[in-house]
Amino acid sequence: MIGKLRGTLDEIDEDHCTIDVHGVGYVAYCSSRTLAHLPGSGEAATLFIETYVREDMIRLYGFESALEREWFRLLMNNVQGVGAKVALAILSTLAPADLANAIALRDIATVSRAPGVGKKVAERIVTELKNKAPAFAGAASGTIGLKQELGEGVAPAPIADAVSALVNLGYSRDIAANAVAAALKSAGEGADSSKLIRLGLKELAR
Repeated sequence: MIGKLRGTLDEIDEDHCTIDVHGVGYVAYCSSRTLAHLPGSGEAATLFIETYVREDMIRLYGFESALEREWFRLLMNNVQGVGAKVALAILSTLAPADLANAIALRDIATVSRAPGVGKKVAERIVTELKNKAPAFAGAASGTIGLKQELGEGVAPAPIADAVSALVNLGYSRDIAANAVAAALKSAGEGADSSKLIRLGLKELAR
């Protein structure tokens, strides 16, 4: 089982790349996000690998980070109707932290932006992975708890009202929630919605 490849990037195609490891070319299928972050041809490259074995095929899937690979596994193994192609489409559209945020906020519209992901599949992703998102939030781990409360409708009223007010001003729920989370750190848990809105707007203006 191959878990990681380190070698020389041979070529990049539309949905895969070839890495030369001591004269052996390994073809790895990747998200467009991972492909975009690879170095130029002939340069050193490293990919985290998920090896997929079937009776008629062995295929390698490559990822920029171990966290991206974990999300690929989560999507493939826990959500009915999500295969490798759809999982890669999701990871091409959303970075791991953005996906974790969308699931925590129950933001079905954001998840369904990925090609091949309709509303029903997006709802299944949000429902099946809501309890797993915090452990794989990566850069979003600091605000994931608050976003889950917002997504489940159990956030304290001042927080929910502040986020709603920022959303009404045109910010996405994710950006609004990040701003209010930052505002909470300076204002304290007992702050009212007007103070959170004011401090949130200050964060957004930075």
